[in-house]
Amino acid sequence: MNKIDLSGRMAVVTGGAQGIGRAVAERFVASGARVCLWDRDAGLVEQTAKTLGAGTVFQVVDMVDYPAVAAAVPATEAALGRIDILVANAGIAGSNGPIVDYLVEEWRQIIDINLNGVFYCCKAVVPGMIARDYGRVVNIASIAGKEGNPNAAAYSASKAGVIALTKSLGKETAGKNIAVNCVTPAAARTRIFDQMAPEHINFMLSKIPRGRFLEIKEAAAMIAWLASEDNSFTTGGVFDLSGGRATY
Repeated sequence: MNKIDLSGRMAVVTGGAQGIGRAVAERFVASGARVCLWDRDAGLVEQTAKTLGAGTVFQVVDMVDYPAVAAAVPATEAALGRIDILVANAGIAGSNGPIVDYLVEEWRQIIDINLNGVFYCCKAVVPGMIARDYGRVVNIASIAGKEGNPNAAAYSASKAGVIALTKSLGKETAGKNIAVNCVTPAAARTRIFDQMAPEHINFMLSKIPRGRFLEIKEAAAMIAWLASEDNSFTTGGVFDLSGGRATY
């Protein structure tokens, strides 16, 4: 593992109890950062924080509840001192099906968690970064947000929104020492697969020239660099983790 220096940095990772979020938190801790995990699964996030060891704390937060997100910021700052890094990772896949049959309530739920939740976190955390003239934000989008997967319109649309939100916020904060970027991973074999139909999983694999799914440690490696001081110029960027799938 290449050394990325995050010594003395304070990070929030949403959806940090498992999957890519947990892998990012592990990489951050190994790189010298202190981490606060935000997750709505109280039991799992507490267990993950204990596993990651000293310096890791947690907040039970539902990212679709803006007042709860806003309240988590001062609580996290009380524990860590400040927030230098935000990784907005929490999200769901939802079920698979054509638009004409898709449940309106499920569409709203996916947009609320995957897009509104990222907006809420950025809205709550970034003012402190502006005040301190330092910050790194990494939003987790998806290759589906660039290509629009069939039978996954809600997920694809939500992740396309994250890409656009990232570009807007990157431009708005470009005059500060703040970098706002997103990554667009291909599928990684995490518990999010439990929400998908087997034929959709096979479809996603068939689109990846590497012939395998993304490893979560590979996602964590790119995110760690984007969250570091070394990433001092690029903002509003979209970084592919697609195994060769992305064509633009």
